[in-house]
Amino acid sequence: MELALEFLLKERYSEKYGLLWGATTSDWGDVQPEHQWGVVLDESSHRAIDIYDNAMFLIAVSNYLSFIQNDQKATARWTGVHQDIKRNIRNHLWDKKNQKFIPHVYLAGSPFPKDFEENEVYYHGGTAVAIQAGVLSREEITVSLAKMVDNVKEAGAPTIGLTVYPPYPKGFFKNPAMGPYSYQNGGDWTWFGGRMIQALIRDGFVEEAYRELLPMIERVQKNNGFYEWYSIDGKPRGSGTFRGSAGVLGRVIEMLIAWAEENKVP
Repeated sequence: MELALEFLLKERYSEKYGLLWGATTSDWGDVQPEHQWGVVLDESSHRAIDIYDNAMFLIAVSNYLSFIQNDQKATARWTGVHQDIKRNIRNHLWDKKNQKFIPHVYLAGSPFPKDFEENEVYYHGGTAVAIQAGVLSREEITVSLAKMVDNVKEAGAPTIGLTVYPPYPKGFFKNPAMGPYSYQNGGDWTWFGGRMIQALIRDGFVEEAYRELLPMIERVQKNNGFYEWYSIDGKPRGSGTFRGSAGVLGRVIEMLIAWAEENKVP
């Protein structure tokens, strides 16, 4: 596990920003704009820093620290890495004025048109994982949830699983699956909306978590399956036995039951 973490620091680390880099994608997605398929890092890729990669790294380091509590030297080292990454996220990716994460910090140019204001795009998934990683304060979580709810209303989307809003315009991704409100470009994914709900429960936003959970549960029952993602008008898309969707919802239910038992809620 330590070798896996070390690889990222050796091969995917920007000394300038003190953060991990990867290929440019939409939020947490794996599809790049420069290629018809776009899932391989190659000469057409534009290297960029985003919140999802770095928030996931924070979570990975936190989990690793729980395994090495008896190793003081390693604990000190990885605690320092965690603190540095978290601080640099705040310094380079958090837009304090707009209370949102910047989509990308580019290391050598953007693949998008120069007149495109990418910072107008709100990343739901990366924000959810950043909250899971403990990057945002309680006040910032409140603002983030309100923005997600507003985005859902403006888009006419089913749930806060909405990937991004507004979506990237048509033609910005060569992969035809990445048109506006499709797949990882504005599709609705329980896989990530459920993580946001988990974070809300953990941080004490239980009423809000229950409210945002209901439409996700209702569509599972309506469509008799755990679908990969949903279109903007609520139509199921992709696999109907997507374990990622089932897993996050199952965990949410476990967390709500535990909260109810702890607080003696009938």
